[in-house]
Amino acid sequence: MKTTVLAVIGCGRIARNAHLPAFSRMKDIRVKWACDIIPEKAEKLKEDFPFIENTETDYHKVLSDKEVEAVYVLTPNYAHYTITMDALKAGKHVFCEKPITVNYDLSCAMAKEAEARKKMLNIGVCNRYNRSIELLKQYAEEGRFGQLYHVYCSFRSFRSIPGLGGAFTTKSQSGGGVLIDWGVHFFDLILYILGNAKLKNVTCDAYSETAKNMQDYKYYGMWAEDTKDIENGTNDVEDFITGYIRTDRASISFNGAWAQNVDRQEMYIDFLGDKGGARLDYGGKFTFWDAKTLERIEPDYEITDMYQNESVGFIRSIRTMEKDRNNIENVLQTAKLLDVLYQSSREHKEILVES
Repeated sequence: MKTTVLAVIGCGRIARNAHLPAFSRMKDIRVKWACDIIPEKAEKLKEDFPFIENTETDYHKVLSDKEVEAVYVLTPNYAHYTITMDALKAGKHVFCEKPITVNYDLSCAMAKEAEARKKMLNIGVCNRYNRSIELLKQYAEEGRFGQLYHVYCSFRSFRSIPGLGGAFTTKSQSGGGVLIDWGVHFFDLILYILGNAKLKNVTCDAYSETAKNMQDYKYYGMWAEDTKDIENGTNDVEDFITGYIRTDRASISFNGAWAQNVDRQEMYIDFLGDKGGARLDYGGKFTFWDAKTLERIEPDYEITDMYQNESVGFIRSIRTMEKDRNNIENVLQTAKLLDVLYQSSREHKEILVES
């Protein structure tokens, strides 16, 4: 069995909590490098995952290693573009975490570079390899929804702004707030289930209300709290977003909140068709209702590790040179949608999307 040699660039939470555990269950890879500008983070990752062979602080040195075939770019959003482009130019295949980068134009440039270099560039929209999403897409293709005419999604939580004042809430580093952080997953899986629906027009409003004064922001717990800078940092991104999307397949309405002042975790998607409907509990399973029999159906299936599944797909695409569902070309529509939603919120008007 051929072994694929990998390098990881960025040794933070997504590396530690998702990708390295997945690698530990894969038999046909070697992780030759773990790279981070903070040496202690790379060393700690190697300590916790002893199959990592080396650590480094300069990713250029990692890219110069001819044995490395592919790199995982697991850095903050703003660094995705530069590191991915450098890796492609160094002749490496690339797996880049979501979002592709901070805007659509740079995302297109990354896709163009990958095509020119004849390298695989996959994006970490992991839900495409979630068994619940695979089954919902199968239901849609089999016609079990009938005419799937509307999708409603909610990604709302109570006082959950991550790393307030740090990279998560600094637009120049993150590209945005709850939309680009959480919304990218919800919208990507919806477009995937709809069969890469073409966008027609969108309208969106975005708000940043709950932490206008960061020193007064109250919370029970904070994701990435070690990165917060409430005293001197920046919060120039949205914490709430709402809107409406028309596509050539179905309409989509949504509400998303890092920090609503309603103590509820409301993370779900409703798929409405004339023959059936479904509610997906995000990160879990779904229930289907058959309109003809009024039967409530809870499919019996196992949810396997989507991070491992998407990595298996990435390694397979490297070996076969066949683009899989997470290839950047299949994710650009999601990046475009995020851009026009932000444009609509800035300009306070509906945006017609060019085909």
